[in-house]
Amino acid sequence: MTDTPGIAAARRPVPLSRRRVDWVLLAFFAVNLCFITYFVDIEQLTVANAAHFQYPLWPPPAIVNLVHAYGRHYDPLLMARPAFWRMTIWIDVLWNGPFYVAAIYALARGRDWIRVPALIWSGSMSAVVLVILAEEYSGVHRAPHFGFVLLLNLPWLVLPAGTIARMAREHPFTEPALAPAAFPASGQAEQAGT
Repeated sequence: MTDTPGIAAARRPVPLSRRRVDWVLLAFFAVNLCFITYFVDIEQLTVANAAHFQYPLWPPPAIVNLVHAYGRHYDPLLMARPAFWRMTIWIDVLWNGPFYVAAIYALARGRDWIRVPALIWSGSMSAVVLVILAEEYSGVHRAPHFGFVLLLNLPWLVLPAGTIARMAREHPFTEPALAPAAFPASGQAEQAGT
């Protein structure tokens, strides 16, 4: 390892077994990728009007029914689907979904390059969720049971904040590699002694 300016020190991934908090992020990103983004959220793009629709090719009818039951009982905003809401879903499908794939890979393999995209995702997710919660709390499509809706949405505020904390270091997933001891070559040692 060297402290010479301009020369990057060798780094190696910290094994996932030593990064236990990353298991929480991995699980969160996997649930978002495999259930929320491309099952629950995409329904709001494939079904434009929840009051009058035919079941789309995707997601399956059981998911459509689940989303609509939740929306009818707890979340009028989800059922109204105003333009700003649908744009948040497009952000989820086009940006967050691919991010989750990259983040799952990077966290599992210990790749520091995910740091900046993770910070961007954290800010974006926090902003979107706060805007939605403001509407749910006091907007035109106010949630009748805001406390329950807030509780369901808390992971999308807490985990981005946790991700920001996790990515605060320049190298969140790697550590300096142990460099072999620097022994001069035999010819150099002889020259140095003369």
